[in-house]
Amino acid sequence: MSHVHTALWGVLPYLVLTLLVAGTAWRYRYDRFGFTTRSSQLHEHRLLRIGGPLFHYGLLFVVAGHAIGLLIPEEATERVHVTEAVYHANALLLGGVSGVAATAGLALLLYRRVSRPAVRAATSRGDRVVYPVLVTVIVAGLTATATTLPAGRYDYREGVSVWFRSLFALDPDAGAMADAPLVFQLHTLFGMVLFALWPFSRLVHAFTAPLGYLNRPYVVYRSRAPRSGTVQPPEPRPVPAPRARARARALRR
Repeated sequence: MSHVHTALWGVLPYLVLTLLVAGTAWRYRYDRFGFTTRSSQLHEHRLLRIGGPLFHYGLLFVVAGHAIGLLIPEEATERVHVTEAVYHANALLLGGVSGVAATAGLALLLYRRVSRPAVRAATSRGDRVVYPVLVTVIVAGLTATATTLPAGRYDYREGVSVWFRSLFALDPDAGAMADAPLVFQLHTLFGMVLFALWPFSRLVHAFTAPLGYLNRPYVVYRSRAPRSGTVQPPEPRPVPAPRARARARALRR
């Protein structure tokens, strides 16, 4: 095994994890109120109402599928009498549907961000870096699912999953990942890039989203038309000119 594989699959994951934890702590320390999506809902909500749930719910199921596939060994599913054929069929069906939903939602959100001038103006430099990486991660994952699971060409539970679990034992099996197909390697590499960028982008809101929506910060804006029943401030009285003030004093005398 080459030194490149050792660096990519044995050293880089720990560097990314360190950056993720340290970057999130730094962001919380110096930009606590920046743990937000910087929502542009006030500018446009129709496409957001469709694309947002598609992307977020699809991504939640994708993450759940990754957790099951990477963390649960093959022996554990066999003990509960779940055959490999059944497992891969469910992974293909549920993972494929979730991935397509997340991709469709992300496509709508990107179209909204590009086609709506107000939303495009709110796009930061970090967004321009994160979005291409996010698209690459999702597309590579869909490609890996579509090209390997149906034909049974590669069993990631005997390769990628073994490597992933070995990271927690602090004894990374870099060879298991080095033997994986290129599409799995690209999916993993860009995934690590995404996690490295995570603390410094709007994606950081995912760490507080489950509870944060119960006490979201207020969106403060000023209405153009005054509401009915509100008390209007009195109009300012005009200040008289010097000659007018002198004449008024003379008349009072």
